[in-house]
Amino acid sequence: MSSVYDREFAFTHKDFEYIRDLVGERTGIVLSDHKVDMVYGRLARRLRQLDISSFQNYLSVLEDKSNSDELIEFTNALTTNLTSFFREPHHFDFLLKKGIPDLLKRRPNKRLRIWSAGCSTGEEPYTLAITLNEAIPNIKNWDVKILATDLDSNVVAKGKAGVYTQDRVNGIDKGRLNKWFKKGRNDLLDKVRVSQNLQDLITFKQLNLLHEWPMKGKFDFIFCRNVVIYFNKDTQRELFDRYADHLADDGYLIVGHSESLHKVSDRFKLLGKTIYSKVK
Repeated sequence: MSSVYDREFAFTHKDFEYIRDLVGERTGIVLSDHKVDMVYGRLARRLRQLDISSFQNYLSVLEDKSNSDELIEFTNALTTNLTSFFREPHHFDFLLKKGIPDLLKRRPNKRLRIWSAGCSTGEEPYTLAITLNEAIPNIKNWDVKILATDLDSNVVAKGKAGVYTQDRVNGIDKGRLNKWFKKGRNDLLDKVRVSQNLQDLITFKQLNLLHEWPMKGKFDFIFCRNVVIYFNKDTQRELFDRYADHLADDGYLIVGHSESLHKVSDRFKLLGKTIYSKVK
């Protein structure tokens, strides 16, 4: 079978296999055959934007080493970014009621470090910032920093901007919404902006998890939710091993609801609801 689609652009199995190999090489993400529709749909938009007439020509652009910018756009296009504020709320309930209070007792230096790995458009790190403010009395007296990273440079930029459409914050209760978000004006009339107090806690950076990590210190919490599901088991094992190395001995690792470390890593102990502590 030579063509997957008889649509706007010819798209062959050979094209898909090339893309699958390139994505795997650059990101570690494994694209199964049932992702063909997704790959076609997302990259077809790139072809239209670049006024390229065929996938064959587009793949030639990717092969040209001088087109590093398009490789970034290619990677961004195929990165899934589905998120919301207070997604999987039990994780933030755990931080508020147990995780943060327990660590506050063991941090006489008043220093906390949190990593949102796979932060997408910023909803997760901003939710973390709200939770930290609610859990730590006089947070201004603490040295608290959140690192928010993602492979997709476009969503990192959106997260850093801290501007969201009204529908993105509809699920937040009114008390939090009024306290931490400001209504936009003029050209941002239908949008909201995150409070500067929250933005000041967060540093947004583009980061490929499979490449070198520049961070030197240990983290108290690492959130890596709905990220490793796109990696094969060997990549997952390597990734969780690196997380363990970067996590404080009494720190916590939080993963997504569909993810598990069972038969992947023995360096963490399951506390429940995809919340793990580090095995000492």
